[in-house]
Amino acid sequence: MSTTALNDLSRFPIVQAPMAGGASSPELVGAVSAAGALGFLAGGYKTAGGLYQEIKQLRGLTARPFGVNLFLPDSGRPADPAAVEVYRHQLAGEATWYDTPLGETDDHRDDAYDAKLAILLEDPVRVVSFTFGCPTPEVLASFARVGTFTIVTVTSADEALAAQQAGADAVCVQGAEAGGHQGGFRDDPAEDAPGTGLLTLLGLVRESVSLPVVAAGGIMRGAQIAAVLAAGADAAQLGTAFLRCPESGAHALHKRALTDPLYTRTVLTRAFTGRPARGLVNRFVREHGPYAPAAYPEIHHLTAPLRKAAAAAGDAQGMALWAGQGHRLARDLPAGQLVEVLAAELDTALSELPHRSAS
Repeated sequence: MSTTALNDLSRFPIVQAPMAGGASSPELVGAVSAAGALGFLAGGYKTAGGLYQEIKQLRGLTARPFGVNLFLPDSGRPADPAAVEVYRHQLAGEATWYDTPLGETDDHRDDAYDAKLAILLEDPVRVVSFTFGCPTPEVLASFARVGTFTIVTVTSADEALAAQQAGADAVCVQGAEAGGHQGGFRDDPAEDAPGTGLLTLLGLVRESVSLPVVAAGGIMRGAQIAAVLAAGADAAQLGTAFLRCPESGAHALHKRALTDPLYTRTVLTRAFTGRPARGLVNRFVREHGPYAPAAYPEIHHLTAPLRKAAAAAGDAQGMALWAGQGHRLARDLPAGQLVEVLAAELDTALSELPHRSAS
C-alpha cells in the first residue's frame, strides 16, 4: 500500500461510506473516526443548516479527521414530466394503502449544493467527497487552498481520468456490488446494465490514473479489504457493514432485513429515487421497479412520503432497504468494535499473504 495523504487521515485504511438518508449519523461517524478509521457524514438530502449542525455536533464527539459527502446537482437533461406523472398515477394505490399523499416533484433539484460548498469552505473539514459528478476545477482548487482533501466517486476509468484532470486528490472507485446509489457522473437509462465489478474496475482505473484510490462495493470483512489493497487500492470503503451498528441511524427494520432470510437478493432499481440504486428486493421493488422512469431527484421526492409512512407502519416491504451484495455478512457490533475487528482481520489476512503465495 502506497503512502498518501489519504492514508495519513486515519490509522487504518478503512473508510465508512457516507450513506444519505440518516444512516451516517454523527454518532456513527464519530465512533468510526475515534476508532482509527475515516468516518463520513452524508450531506445529501440535508439542508445546508442541517449539515452545519451535524458537523458542529460531530466536532464535539471526536477530534479525529472525518469527511463530508456532497451530491452534485444534476446537469443532465431534465426528467420527462409526462413519465413522472405516469409513475405518480401508478403509485396512487400505494398512497391509498399508506394513507399519505405523494410528494411534490418540482423543486429541490440542486440539493443546496452551493450553500453547502460555502459552509465547507468557510469552516473546512479534512475531507470532502462528491457523488453524481465531478466538481469544476475551480471548486476543487478552492478546497485545496483551505487544506481539504477531495475525493470524487467514479464508476469507470473515464470518470477517474476526468476527476484527475479536474484536480481531485483521490477517487472512490465504486463497483456494481455497492449498496445505495451508483455514484457515476451520468444517468442514462440506455446504459442501464449490471455494471462492472469492483476488482475489474480497480484494475481499469489503476491503468488510467495515478491518484490514490478508495475501493467500494460489497466489502464486509478484513480479508476483502486486504484483497482490494492487493489489487491496488489505498483504502477500502464500507457502507452496508456499518448499517447494523447501534450508532447507525438506519431504521430498525432496515437493520433486521439485512440478515433476514426473507430477503434473498439485491438489485439495482430506480423504484424509489429514479436513479439506479442497489437495495434488497421487496414488494415495492418488484411491483414498481420495472416501470420507474429515469427521473432523479423527482422520483425521490415523489416516493419520500410513502417510504416514511411504510417505516412508521412497520412495513419493510414498502421501504428503500439499501444494501450491498454482501449484506448477509453484516454484524451487529458497536462501530468502534467493528473497526477493531476489521483491522484485526486485515492484519491476519495480510500476514497470511506470503504463505499463500508460496503454496
